[in-house]
Amino acid sequence: KETLQETYGVIIYQEQVMQIAQRLAGYSLGEADLLRRAMGKKIKAEMDKQKVRFMEGALKNGVDKGRADYIFELVAKFAGYGFNKSHAAAYALLAYQTGYLKANYQVEFLAASMTYDMGNTDKLLVFVQEARRNGIKVLPPSVNHSDVDFLPEDGAIRYSLAALKNIGSGAVQSIVDERKRGGPFKSLADFAERFDSKMLNKRAVETLVAAGAFDSLEERRARVYANIETLLAYAGRVANDRASGQCDLFGGGGGGGGVGSSSAATLQLRNAPDWDLMETLSHELDAIGFYLSGHPLDSYTEALEQMGVLSWSDLEAKVRDKGKAEARVAATVTYKQERKSKSGNRFAFGGFSDPSGQFEAVIFSDTLSLAGEALEPGKAVLLNIEAELDGESVKTRVRTAQDLDAALGRTRSCFSILADGRFSVADLAKNVGRDGNVVLKVCLRLGDAGREVEITLGQNFDISSRQAGALKALPGVLDVVTS
Repeated sequence: KETLQETYGVIIYQEQVMQIAQRLAGYSLGEADLLRRAMGKKIKAEMDKQKVRFMEGALKNGVDKGRADYIFELVAKFAGYGFNKSHAAAYALLAYQTGYLKANYQVEFLAASMTYDMGNTDKLLVFVQEARRNGIKVLPPSVNHSDVDFLPEDGAIRYSLAALKNIGSGAVQSIVDERKRGGPFKSLADFAERFDSKMLNKRAVETLVAAGAFDSLEERRARVYANIETLLAYAGRVANDRASGQCDLFGGGGGGGGVGSSSAATLQLRNAPDWDLMETLSHELDAIGFYLSGHPLDSYTEALEQMGVLSWSDLEAKVRDKGKAEARVAATVTYKQERKSKSGNRFAFGGFSDPSGQFEAVIFSDTLSLAGEALEPGKAVLLNIEAELDGESVKTRVRTAQDLDAALGRTRSCFSILADGRFSVADLAKNVGRDGNVVLKVCLRLGDAGREVEITLGQNFDISSRQAGALKALPGVLDVVTS
């Protein structure tokens, strides 16, 4: 009964809007329907256009200007808050329940929300940012800790394996079931001997490696990535031996480490060059859909705020409010796809990411030519963007693009890294340049609370803003400070 009442109430309201427009302002049925849609969706830019049309029509029909304005604003105001009682009551109850859960069970609420939207990368990024704003850590995916769902873990949220790209929930469930049956995986060989090779293909394993899911077994992701074929071949060989009833010299056979304890040495991994931090983050972006362990632009925040550069989320909100906007946005280029128009001119679609979100923009020929290498994937750029609302989506166009370091033109006199015992100077050395004028210091936090030791590594380092952002993702790095 309530559903019928609600539906009837909505229909009556829509009919009244259309009748008012027809009788007072001479709208056709088609025009009246457009007005109804604009009011229903609360599109300000379209409402402004409709008001001009309504006023002109009403004046022609002899309606007093003040009266016509009053009627239009009255109808528009009602469209902004008018709701059927049964509909409003249901929303109020739902708002109260979700508000209570978020206030009192914040970690569990966010984990459940992320599980519900695990197929939507944009929403997952919003939830990750919400967690960080509230001091809740989002732990990386792990074959030894993650599940099909996002789960609370000691006051943090453990990232779901099923939310990664190129891997289904069935494959993840098989990993979780085996882990519950035989205990945590002890090594890559142990994992290869125990996972179901029919459930995990090469692309799925690549995703797990790139996302850091094997870091607890082998922290050098590049080495694991380079040996995926070897890993899969080893897993297939063990599975075939098990199926044919063969066992190793010392007996045993699969499961919780029987095979692994005696045949692990047969899994030989060749060495491979380590990924630098930008390569690590790039692979992470491909596997997860956004940067989880850090963002290349993290160290730019203060400088960009001083320049009045908007974040993507702020620009998007501005466009949704006003219909269109123009602003400067700093971002990392995630991809560039060049095309040719019918006239033969080059243009491109570019993918961009900043700490608040991701977006795509069209780049026309003149901008593409002037930007040069600044728009290559992996680059940090300062963009001048035009954006407008197109239905429910935001369309963007890059007007200008400039290398971000060049645009900022800033140098550092001192660069300090706060780190704990996991920090490696060798990792740091791979990701900084020499022959510069930057003083580089490491403040190492010791095991005892409140004890730290500061070490000056030198005064001639060359560290770009882009490198500084990437360094935050190094194991053991707690913070970076510039002065």
